[in-house]
Amino acid sequence: MLRRILVVTAHPDPAQERLCRALAEAYASGAEKGGHQVRRVDLARLEFPLLRSTEEFVTGDVPAALRDAAESIVWAEHIVFVFPLWLGTMPAHLKAFLEQVMRPGIAFRYDEGGTGFAETLLTGRSARLVVTMAMPPTVYRLWFMGHGIASLRRNILNFVGIKPVRETLFGTAMSSLATRTGWLRQMESLGKDGR
Repeated sequence: MLRRILVVTAHPDPAQERLCRALAEAYASGAEKGGHQVRRVDLARLEFPLLRSTEEFVTGDVPAALRDAAESIVWAEHIVFVFPLWLGTMPAHLKAFLEQVMRPGIAFRYDEGGTGFAETLLTGRSARLVVTMAMPPTVYRLWFMGHGIASLRRNILNFVGIKPVRETLFGTAMSSLATRTGWLRQMESLGKDGR
């Protein structure tokens, strides 16, 4: 099944040598080879303001620099987020991006019937979180309980209807060249399959 895929490179550093950039590129390249339609968003290349009030979140407009990204989220059937683990969770730049593009009217709608539940607007989409970290993934999952990634999955992506959300964790990010080459092949294969 061919899919519309959005690849979000969410490492805040624009340096080309970042592992996250190589992983995102391998996934996107594999997806294109697999015949999928692919769009890319590179957060390090976008300048946008932080949200500072509930009113701005609810009634404000998506900043001009993020309008294409917000439209691509609505367009996509599968969204891949590639980012490093910083202080146990996503970098602040990714969180700020999600706050801007997962607004009412785009990702969900506040309930007008008074039930207290929001209506999800991105139902039918799936996602993959590709996360690099200095520690082994088993340590992150067992000792730290994977809370930062679980929060992104449950409180943001599932909240707006995106599920399932799968994870690919790459630990000890300073690994050997051979290990990294295997990771890139894995990402290309995931992309080719649209998973």
